[in-house]
Amino acid sequence: MLTACNKNDQVAEKSLEQQKMEFQQRQIEIEKQRLAIEKEKIAYETQRKADSIETVAKARQASAAPVRTNVVRETVYVNNTPSGNSGNTGNASSGTTQAQQKQGMSKAAKGAIIGTVGGAAAGAIINKRNRGAGAVVGGIVGGATGYTIGRAQDRKDGRVQ
Repeated sequence: MLTACNKNDQVAEKSLEQQKMEFQQRQIEIEKQRLAIEKEKIAYETQRKADSIETVAKARQASAAPVRTNVVRETVYVNNTPSGNSGNTGNASSGTTQAQQKQGMSKAAKGAIIGTVGGAAAGAIINKRNRGAGAVVGGIVGGATGYTIGRAQDRKDGRVQ
């Protein structure tokens, strides 16, 4: 019986040794795979660096090449003839009308329009008994006030003396 136990112990030791050897072989295979992966990473990084260097070199060559610019020339024609009757040499009021047409609506006119509309609305709201009369009175007062304020702004801008 002693010999039988010794034999089983040797068999058990051999199988334990075999398991250790197989485990070590698997570990070696895993290390080989890790090394292969590292080699691939290094190859990828070197290729990436080479590509970026090549891209920079191409960019330098492109910037060193003479740059050809396209020049666009435009001619703008301005119509300087006054609108309206050019043969009118009559009164001076038509000259001021033409000057106002060139510059647009005066601030006095804008103020009068805005004041009239606002005053009419306010007068209609305030006078509850007779809204029409309130609108008329409010429109007159608002228009006069708006015109006065706009005329002052025109004087300040130098449009009217």
